[in-house]
Amino acid sequence: MRRASKLGWLLALESGVLLTVCFPVAGPLPHWRAALVWIAVTPLLLALLGERGGFAWRRIGRNVLLGYVAGTVWYAGSCYWIDPTMRLYGNLSSAAALGILLLFSLYLGLYLALFGLAVGLARRALGSAGRTLFAVPFLWVAVELACARITSFPWDQLGYSQVDNLWLTRLAPWTGNYGLSFVIVAINCSIAAAFLLRGVRSRTIPAAAAIVAALLLQQGMHRIVAASPVSQTAVLLQPDVSVGSGGGWTDTMFNAQLQRFSTLSESACAPLFTGLPPAQGSSTPSCRLLRRSSKPLADVIVWPESPAPFENSDPRLRHWLSALAEDSRAPMIVGDIAVVKVDGEARNRVYNSAAFIAPDGTFVGRYSKMHLVPFGEYVPFADLLSFAGSLTAEVGQMSPGLHRVLFASGSRRFGVFICYESIFADEIRQFSRMGANVLVNISDDGWYGDTSAPWQHLNIARMRAIENDRWLLRDTNSGITAVIDPYGRVVASAPRHVVTSLYAHFDLLAAETFYTRHGDWFAWLCAIIAVALAVDGAFVRPRSRA
Repeated sequence: MRRASKLGWLLALESGVLLTVCFPVAGPLPHWRAALVWIAVTPLLLALLGERGGFAWRRIGRNVLLGYVAGTVWYAGSCYWIDPTMRLYGNLSSAAALGILLLFSLYLGLYLALFGLAVGLARRALGSAGRTLFAVPFLWVAVELACARITSFPWDQLGYSQVDNLWLTRLAPWTGNYGLSFVIVAINCSIAAAFLLRGVRSRTIPAAAAIVAALLLQQGMHRIVAASPVSQTAVLLQPDVSVGSGGGWTDTMFNAQLQRFSTLSESACAPLFTGLPPAQGSSTPSCRLLRRSSKPLADVIVWPESPAPFENSDPRLRHWLSALAEDSRAPMIVGDIAVVKVDGEARNRVYNSAAFIAPDGTFVGRYSKMHLVPFGEYVPFADLLSFAGSLTAEVGQMSPGLHRVLFASGSRRFGVFICYESIFADEIRQFSRMGANVLVNISDDGWYGDTSAPWQHLNIARMRAIENDRWLLRDTNSGITAVIDPYGRVVASAPRHVVTSLYAHFDLLAAETFYTRHGDWFAWLCAIIAVALAVDGAFVRPRSRA
């Protein structure tokens, strides 16, 4: 029994490690590592369901702890970038930054602890490990939904590991990313069944089915699909401004930077890449001005989430942007900071925003980020956590926006979202429901340095394009700037840490997917089943083993 107990903890640790390496670590995710997701959950399932014997609440408590160990290891490994971010930009000591990473991992690890609890209750309700395995995919998706809705941090959900899988991602326009997670866990359950069930036939059939399914689905990583049609052009500016450097700009430096940004916005620069390039050192590529004609320079010019003290009301900024839009005869989407005076409030409200400038130079709209980054753009429970004020020293205490806005120019309807808002699938789909025929994600991932976060963030954004069957223009300060087609493929991108502008093509699409119309219906269905099983397991007399 003691040996079995030790094995359980080792299996939980193994799942935590495997789940970590199924996602980008410091660059693009190799296909062989993405393939590990087909077995990543299996060790944890063996730990949770491997013990035989009658029901005991003690076993469920052990399941909770096993899930907690796996979840804590997973989040600590996948989100290790929190540590350097807190040290470099939060002005914290190494010990304090490491402590925040540990607390963060212990906090989010509670979700896999919840999964362990759900598996234990489902086993009590269903009576055997074999029958419980049929319920496990529903339980996993329900926990992913809880993570998205309760703590608002659905980072690195299982389905994102398969964003390059052109077969499996065909589920996303119907079920969202949750459908991919369901299939992945179902295959892990079939593999686990080969170890947990008795009898040769009971073991070989699920094992063979799992191996065949995984091998077939993995071929989707190599599927070739014809290039998506294009009819529009975009210029995406990547200025590569050092995080926090804008605060020290003099008037002369401010105007010089705007001149540089404007020149790049009217240029096509080298090197440009298709696919995903590795990170490269800083450099200034050669650029050429785009040829002028009677037509607009591009169908849209995009600047990233504000990497500098660009205030929406600053007359210098408005002059430069109006002149550039008018000169290029192209609409512009520009990340800036909006400062709004509200009657009766002592302090002005500060918003992380995106301004829309019409081709005639008129400022016609603004969208303010609705989902702010805790401890990055605001301090939650600020009165209780006053010690954490240094974490917002670079950006200040911001206010969330209140509603979504579409930017329109001719036949183009731009749905713009800012930075990590891309992780909220059910919210991004609202832009498509409102009529957006192209999505735009502006971000400043320079805060994360050369860690896994920019690559993880890119893959999450790619899933939003797939779910809504939309082109996605992703413009960042320091990379990864990219144009993503409705299959989630990066069709053009710029290398990281290079001052450049990406001139690329995209298209306008209007049809709504099932997911766009109905959102997280599949995840909610899984949640209903999970709650029913949990209630049955907690309050109904346990069934006899089969």
